[in-house]
Amino acid sequence: MSRLPVLALVGRPNVGKSTLFNRLTRSRSALVADVPGLTRDRQYGRGRSGERSFIVVDSGGFEPVAKTGIAVEMARQTRQAVLEADAVLFVVDGREGLTAHDLEIARELRRTAQRVLVAVNKTEGMPRQQVAAEFHELGLGEPLPISAAHGEGVRDLVDIAFEELGEAGMPAQPEADEIDAAGGSDAHAAPEGTGQPSTPATPRPIRVAIVGRPNAGKSTLINTLLGEERLIAFDQPGTTRDSVEIDFERNGRPYTLIDTAGLRRRGKVTDMVEKFSVIKTLQAIEDCNVCVLMLDAGEQVADQDATIAGYVLEAGRALVVAVNKWDAVDAAARERLRSELDRKLHFLRFARLHFVSALKGSGVGALMRSVDQAYAAATAKLGTPKLSRSLHEAVERQPPPRRGQFRPKMRYAHQGGQNPPVIVIHGTGLDKIGDTYRRYLEGWFREAFSLQGTPLRIEFRSAANPYHDRD
Repeated sequence: MSRLPVLALVGRPNVGKSTLFNRLTRSRSALVADVPGLTRDRQYGRGRSGERSFIVVDSGGFEPVAKTGIAVEMARQTRQAVLEADAVLFVVDGREGLTAHDLEIARELRRTAQRVLVAVNKTEGMPRQQVAAEFHELGLGEPLPISAAHGEGVRDLVDIAFEELGEAGMPAQPEADEIDAAGGSDAHAAPEGTGQPSTPATPRPIRVAIVGRPNAGKSTLINTLLGEERLIAFDQPGTTRDSVEIDFERNGRPYTLIDTAGLRRRGKVTDMVEKFSVIKTLQAIEDCNVCVLMLDAGEQVADQDATIAGYVLEAGRALVVAVNKWDAVDAAARERLRSELDRKLHFLRFARLHFVSALKGSGVGALMRSVDQAYAAATAKLGTPKLSRSLHEAVERQPPPRRGQFRPKMRYAHQGGQNPPVIVIHGTGLDKIGDTYRRYLEGWFREAFSLQGTPLRIEFRSAANPYHDRD
């Protein structure tokens, strides 16, 4: 797996960087208002454009020559964003035209950036090529007119940014229309429909990312697995700053363990190095096969734990939850924690839960067995005949609710991808099926094919209804 590439948005204040960030991430994570300098800190998110995935960084207004005040710190963070990025999108304002400030930024980017594209924003309703022409003076190649607010030209901008990066950011697994009838093509996948991995002669290492808040015991767990003090681990949050990969073998099976920086709540992430450790952690989640979410038994289950779990689910990665330091809390604290887990992390019920002591090694063997099982589920091959039979059994037991005059009809199912498993269901009127019935099918397939420990995605594809236009 290749790491997720990074795009950094750079420019002077109020040119529309945050609007472009929201467009690329399909979110409203960045504050947007017609006020210069609203963004003072870096935002990061998972961007999507077509089939490409990447990390996008929104920076504050860049003032390269700033000498005093908060602008100095903002410039320092933007410079770090430029150094870390695979490509920089230099956003300028097409309505205001070229400014001296833009020329200062261009000089800085020519000196430090790997690859720069000039995005001429706010060109909606204007002669776009004519508006972009004056920005040739920046000396950074062909200016590309876009409208971040309306999405015009944004897809082309991202495609051009990735031209020199080849297949970076493209999905690793085959798409639904390209997969064979048995579904999937992973070297570790099992015989059809078993949900268990085969044992190839030279298996690829299972990539396991250990994620969680600071001081949850991630490095201690890896040291225990390795049987040596390979990583620095002591009682101070934030010891790990970068993702560290370590190969090891357990019971004859190879693994790559990825120790990641602890993810704090956004408002508490202030140090420049720590901010980019967050990007490294998100990349590690994207690049792994299984995530182990570490929780601290001595702490309450926080919103940030749910946020980290959300990153894992969005990436579609298999998951095991480990509650660490279980031996250090009393019975009352254990009962309180069990209640919090059920209430705040109820959406992780597909994942196995383990109560461990990373320092003493208790529960670690069972944890790794669950990692193996989660990986097997995530990469299992599900045959079309067995999937279709299971679908018909599910419908016979509980038909989808009627919508209007007709009831949705499900005809057959096949596998559309792995890691996570994707089940594609064909029929008519399937666009009327609600979330409740979708969850019923997810539970049914998970039970039928032993898909414990992995997210499961169901896609509905409806054929044209021949009676649609009849009275």
